[in-house]
Amino acid sequence: MDIAGILQRLPHRYPFLLVDRITHCEPGAHITGLKNVTMNEPFFQGHFPDYPVMPGVLIMEALAQLSGLLAMRTEDADSLEKNKRLYFAGIDGARFKRPVLPGDQLILAADLIKHRRDIWRFGARATVDGALAAEGTLTCAIKAV
Repeated sequence: MDIAGILQRLPHRYPFLLVDRITHCEPGAHITGLKNVTMNEPFFQGHFPDYPVMPGVLIMEALAQLSGLLAMRTEDADSLEKNKRLYFAGIDGARFKRPVLPGDQLILAADLIKHRRDIWRFGARATVDGALAAEGTLTCAIKAV
């Protein structure tokens, strides 16, 4: 799925859309995607001016957006897009292992752990050059708009 497909499915827009491409999706199981991190990102102006580092909360948000795309591909995507929203509801066990810097390509991956009614749990991780940058268990909830 390219950026046009992502824009059709997620309500996020620049500067808060944090997934550039989906490289693989197996509905009901797994999704991988990427975020190209460039010096043009607005958060680098203040985080930190002398040593730009992508904020960990934004890495988690990118993973949540990716997980939302997996939920949409698993559920009836049309109903989610028209009258429901997927909300980020929680993070458990978040760990940050290495800084993400301008020029890095963040490889995002999420596995569906559990889905019951409107609650979704995902195991998610972000890597750069094969090295773990961040990981955590994410909870999302689907709510009517």
